[in-house]
Amino acid sequence: MKNAKQFHKHLININNVCKKSLLVIGTVVLSILNTHATTLVSNFNTTTIHADITNESLIKVYDWNVETNKGSYSGTSPSVEDAKRMILLTSSGEIVKASKIESYFVLKTEAKNNSKRNYFWEVKTVSGYAKGYSSSKTYAYKMMQLVASGDAIVSRKIISQPQQ
Repeated sequence: MKNAKQFHKHLININNVCKKSLLVIGTVVLSILNTHATTLVSNFNTTTIHADITNESLIKVYDWNVETNKGSYSGTSPSVEDAKRMILLTSSGEIVKASKIESYFVLKTEAKNNSKRNYFWEVKTVSGYAKGYSSSKTYAYKMMQLVASGDAIVSRKIISQPQQ
């Protein structure tokens, strides 16, 4: 009986040592990985490109802004109808204090370049609410799925706008 108790204490001691060893090993590994982590260095393109600006190379885009009782939202749309639809979507269920749509011309190449856009995402679930910014539409969807994992999504929005 005495040997069984001693053996049991010995097993508990070994278990505690293993836990501490794993914790130390994990800390060392994460420290090494963290010290070897690097950030992406951006190489700025300093070359000048001359482009002839003609009517065919320009496109009209619409910058919209809506202020509600819960906050303000803004974005860029390719048409007036799309801008009005986005104002209705973002302000649904809220009291609209002011809204504005302005048009301006940009180069077609800049308007279609999605690498220079920010994506605002917003998701409401049965148990909560979250919002944030992403650098790509795919990442915005992933963030919404991550936030709402295991919960029923009530509503979700993704709004893109050019980086400024």
